[in-house]
Amino acid sequence: MREVTMRVKVKLPTATEVQKLEKKSLVMYIYMGPPNNSALYGTESRIQLNDQFSRLEDVAEFIAREREARNEADRNFLTTSLKVHNETKMGIVTDVKQELRKAGAFRINYSTLKGQSK
Repeated sequence: MREVTMRVKVKLPTATEVQKLEKKSLVMYIYMGPPNNSALYGTESRIQLNDQFSRLEDVAEFIAREREARNEADRNFLTTSLKVHNETKMGIVTDVKQELRKAGAFRINYSTLKGQSK
C-alpha cells in the first residue's frame, strides 16, 4: 500500500452501518479537509491527490492516471474512496463527485470510523 504525506487534516466522521472494502489494492484515495499548515495555505478545505494539493480540474486526470497504472482486468473494479474531514462543507465534496462522474468513476466510497455519532 502506498504511503501518503498528509497535507490536509482528516478527522473522519463516525457511522453505525459500515462495511470494509474487500480489495484495498483497487482503491484510489481523495483527501479533503483544511490544510495542516493553515498559516501558509489558509483555512478553507483543500483537495489532496496523492502527495500534493490539487485543483478540482485535476481530479479527472488523476482518475485516468490511476486507471492506466492498473491491470486492464481490474479497471472495472476500481473504487474511489473519499476521506473527508468531518467539518468540511459539502460544496467541495459535491464538486469532486461531479468531476468523478465526468471521469466515469461511479464507484464511490466514503471513509468513516465505526461508532455512534455525537
